[in-house]
Amino acid sequence: MIVIMKPGATAAEIGAVIRKAESTGAKTHPIYGDNRTVVALVGDLTGLTREIFDQMEGVLQTVRIQEPYKLASRTTRPDNTVIELVGSRVRIGGNEVVVMAGPCSVESRAQILEIAHAVKEAGATILRGGAFKPRTSPYDFQGMGLKGLEYLAEAREATGLPIITEVMREEEVPMVAEYADILQIGARNMQNYGLLQAVGKQARPVMLKRGISGTIRELLMCAEYIVSNGNYNVMLCERGIRTYETATRNTFDLNAVPVLKETSHLPIVADPSHGTGLRELVPAMSRAAVAAGADAIIVEVHPDPDSAVSDGRQSLTLPDFAALMQSLRRVAAAVDRSVADPVHARVNA
Repeated sequence: MIVIMKPGATAAEIGAVIRKAESTGAKTHPIYGDNRTVVALVGDLTGLTREIFDQMEGVLQTVRIQEPYKLASRTTRPDNTVIELVGSRVRIGGNEVVVMAGPCSVESRAQILEIAHAVKEAGATILRGGAFKPRTSPYDFQGMGLKGLEYLAEAREATGLPIITEVMREEEVPMVAEYADILQIGARNMQNYGLLQAVGKQARPVMLKRGISGTIRELLMCAEYIVSNGNYNVMLCERGIRTYETATRNTFDLNAVPVLKETSHLPIVADPSHGTGLRELVPAMSRAAVAAGADAIIVEVHPDPDSAVSDGRQSLTLPDFAALMQSLRRVAAAVDRSVADPVHARVNA
């Protein structure tokens, strides 16, 4: 249920609605938009009726939300959520397309610094890199751990680019949040509910990847776990799903971008690297994602993909990434958008 306040409703009127709802045991989530304020009510609402709130001062109307993902629904918040990274001018969810780029894995200090400078020069706004790596085989490279986080932080200081990196375990959330600007929940952990609740209690933005066999509805329900714990800065990432097709690593579900835009107010990120698994297909699907309305693109880049310790086959070379950025700017302009400028990535850069 949502209680829609009248334009110009006072803080006292909004507070009265919140107190009334909480007195019955409901949990409240006030959402302040550009055009209206909404108080979302979740939990056990059996004792509440719309008439209770419709007669209160400052209330326009009360609506029951049919979707199971109450807080992530566009019905609850018609305005797009725009996520602003603390300490930077990066905004995800506006008219500018944000590009995140970097290696699948942080392999060394020299490697991540080289890539960070190169992707910034080409136009990336956020640096990606894995310090902890979930791998199919327990014998494959699992990441550099804390040392990888330290190298990412050093790259951020050197370039001014905010960083996004994956957190895999609930107990590691505070440590990763100390270093990262954005916490990534990988596809394998989409339904790790303890981890979702843990990042929901953090102040850091979260990028939630769609599970390899997850439906769009399941992705939105997992986002609801994060948002319902107080963290509204959530991005939804389409990274390909498993189908019967074997020509590509996954099937990049480009349909998900406009579908999610229609059903949710949360920003949408597209990951054509994992979506295709083939570097020669990444540029085309990146351009298609921008045209479809994605708020951000996340791609893997490596100086020598053939020697990468993980996901080299889907990683772009540095020159190929620079060429991709040029084409993304043209596509963005064609759909009345633009690509975010890394020069203004950080306030003190």
